[in-house]
Amino acid sequence: MKHFLFLLLALPLVLVSCNPDEDDNELSGCMDPDALNFSANATVDDDSCVYGELSGCGGASTVTYDGYTYALVAIGDQCWFAENLRNEHYANGDVIPGELNDGEWSSTTNGAMTVYGEGTSPVYSGSDDEVSNLADYGRLYNWYAVDDARGLCPSGWHVPTDGEFMTLEMELGMSESEANLEGWRGTDQGTQMKSSASDSPAWDGTNTSGFSGLAGGYRVGIGVFQKEGSYGDFCSASAYLSYAWYRRLDGGNAEVARGYTYQTNGFSVRCVRD
Repeated sequence: MKHFLFLLLALPLVLVSCNPDEDDNELSGCMDPDALNFSANATVDDDSCVYGELSGCGGASTVTYDGYTYALVAIGDQCWFAENLRNEHYANGDVIPGELNDGEWSSTTNGAMTVYGEGTSPVYSGSDDEVSNLADYGRLYNWYAVDDARGLCPSGWHVPTDGEFMTLEMELGMSESEANLEGWRGTDQGTQMKSSASDSPAWDGTNTSGFSGLAGGYRVGIGVFQKEGSYGDFCSASAYLSYAWYRRLDGGNAEVARGYTYQTNGFSVRCVRD
């Protein structure tokens, strides 16, 4: 199989420390036993409780996490966040390191977050207005944050695997054989996943899936920001060798790209229910 790799630049990696600011014995989660995502081990309620049926989102339309209320969408038997993550803490309450300069971003192998255009990093395309970018597109996370055992998503939710993205794509009409390919695949699944002209923020899709994909751009492994307004890149929880599988939506393209790329890159992240 010919592998499809988006070559986004990265620098050699070295370890930097991450100092948690919460008690290691505390575990955030839903503490209501009547909720679908009840966590018997939780010691701090994080307002992430979801109620309803087990299929899809079961009538739930929102979930609140780290102080922000996210819209939900049922696609087949899956329940997805219909907005990009923007949390500044892991599920256990520990702070996710942010505001890294280009050198720090390129060298860390710990979890990190950013907002498109923050700091003094040159912005090659798109806006460098951090306030509006956060409001419209949420935050960008490297794969080390996705893979962190403390959890990037709330209790009862997780970052989707490569296979779970395939399940979503096949629910929207992509064949299984196409879903397993790399590069641009499918027919109009990208159009179905992208926000429409009547959505706010708007894009060039139909959003018939309700996924509400946006062109939030990405942060390259060397630290610079690219392609806001053109690409919507979504990280999966699945590694491939020293890379990570992800999905790309592109303005003007009806298909969905599947590929793997450097774990240092900062991408948008969605959550799917356990």
